Amino acid sequence: MTAERPGSSPSHFHTYTDDALGELDATGLAERLARGDVSQLDVTQAAIARAQAANGVLNGVVAERYEAAKAEAAADAAPSAANRGPFAGVPTFIKDNMNVAGLATGHGSAAFPATQARHTSPFVAQMLSQGYRCMGKSSLPEFGFNASTEPVHREPTRNPWNLDYSCGASSGGSAALVAAGVVPIAHANDGGGSIRIPAACCGLVGLKPTRGRVVDNDAAKNLPINILSDGVVTRSVRDTAAFIAHAEQARPDRSLPHVGHVRGPSGRRLRIGLVFDSITGHPTDPVTRAVVERTARVLESLGHTLEPIPVPIADSFPQDFALYWSLLAFGVLARGRSLMHPAFDPARTDGLTQGLNRHFRRHFWRLPAALWRLRRSRQDYAHAMTHLDAVLMPALGETTPKLGHLSPTVPFDELFERLTRYVSFTPLANATGAPAIVVPMGRTDRNLPVAVQLMARYGDEQTLLELAYALEAEQPWPLLSSLDATVTTAPGLTSLAT
Repeated sequence: MTAERPGSSPSHFHTYTDDALGELDATGLAERLARGDVSQLDVTQAAIARAQAANGVLNGVVAERYEAAKAEAAADAAPSAANRGPFAGVPTFIKDNMNVAGLATGHGSAAFPATQARHTSPFVAQMLSQGYRCMGKSSLPEFGFNASTEPVHREPTRNPWNLDYSCGASSGGSAALVAAGVVPIAHANDGGGSIRIPAACCGLVGLKPTRGRVVDNDAAKNLPINILSDGVVTRSVRDTAAFIAHAEQARPDRSLPHVGHVRGPSGRRLRIGLVFDSITGHPTDPVTRAVVERTARVLESLGHTLEPIPVPIADSFPQDFALYWSLLAFGVLARGRSLMHPAFDPARTDGLTQGLNRHFRRHFWRLPAALWRLRRSRQDYAHAMTHLDAVLMPALGETTPKLGHLSPTVPFDELFERLTRYVSFTPLANATGAPAIVVPMGRTDRNLPVAVQLMARYGDEQTLLELAYALEAEQPWPLLSSLDATVTTAPGLTSLAT
C-alpha cells in the first residue's frame, strides 16, 4: 500500500485488471456474456479473486458465498441452462440488512448473533431475478443509522479513492466494492441518503427511486412513514437506468408515471431550481459549492434554465426528520429481541444508536406533530415543484470526511451536530417519496469525488436519468484505474493505472 506523504497524492486502491471483468460496467459485461466472449464461470472467478484481494484493504465484504456462486456459474454454462434475466451472470453483492437465503444477516451490529436467513427478502429476489449473481453481503454501519461505515466491532470500510477517508453509508460496503472494481453493480438502500451518500463519496451513480417504484423491503411495512427505498450503486448511468427499467417491467406500479428504459439525454429544455445551502443553517463548504456552481453552468450550456430557489420544504423539517430517525433507534432497542434475535443485547449497540434512543426519549412528545408535518412534506414539495422540472443541489453539505470524524465512538452530541451538517440535503427525498439521484461532478485535492444531487417530481425518474446522462456525456467521470502511479493495487492483481 502506498502511504500518504506530505505533498504527494493520497493513496488509493483498485482491483481493475485484464481479466474477464476488465473495466466493464454491468451493461457491457452482460453484453459480453451474452455474446459468449467470456463465460459466467470466468466472470465469477474473476469477481472472487478481486473480492478476496480487496477485502483485506477495504473491509467491504461481511459474508461470502463464493463456492455456491461458482457452482451456479458452472451449472449455467451447461448447454441446457436457460438465460436467466438481462444481467445473467453479472456478479453483485447484497447489503447486509437484507436477507439472502443461506447467508447470515448481521445489520452491522454486534448486539446479536447473526443467524442464517431461511428466506430471501422480496426486493433481493426482485433484483436477482434480473440475473445478477449474488457473491455475498456488503458492510454497513449499525442498523444503517450512520453516514459512515465504521461499525465498532470490526474494521471500518475504507474509501478506495483515498483509504484514510470514509466511504459514506449506510450502503458503504457496496459503494466501496463497486468503485474499486470488484463488481460493477451492487445493492443499496436508502432511508435518509444511504444510496446517495456512499455513491457521492465513492464517485458513483446513486438513484433513490420514487416510493413504490420497487418492491418494499422487509422493514418498510412496519414504519409509520415509509422512508425506505431500495436500489443499486453503479459506475454508469446506463446501468442504473437499465436496473430501473427491468424492475418496472417485472413489477409495474400503475399509480406511478411510467419510466421505461431511458437510454440517453433528451432534447427537452427544462426549468431547474438551484439550491446551495440547506435549511439546517449550515452553509455548504466552498469546494462542494463550487462543484454545484460548475454543474449549473454545464446545464445552462445545454439549454436548461436554472433559477435559485429556497429549499422546497418547511423550516421544521430537519428537527422533524431527526426525531423520526431517533424513533427508529428507539424501536430497534425496544423490540430488538423480537425483530432481530432473542439474544439481542441493547448494551452492545454503539454510541450513535444509544444516543438516538436517548434523544427520542427526551423529545417523544413532539412525535405526533412531527409525523403530521413529515407526511405533509410530500404535498409541500409537490407544490414547490409546480413550475419546476428538477432541482439541483449538493449531495452533501461537506466533502467526504476522514475516518473517525463520524465514528460512533465520538460523543453523541458532537456526532449528532457533525451528521446534521454533513447529511443536510438527502433526507428530503425520503420523507417526500420523490426520486433523487447523485452523480460525481468533481474531485478534491485528495482524490475524493464530489457529487451533486438532482431531485424531480414524484414518479419522474425519467427526467433525472436524462439529466444524469447529459452530465455524464459532458463531463465523464473517471474510474479509479485512471489515476496515476500512486495507486495501490491488490497483491496478485495488475494495475491498469497510467
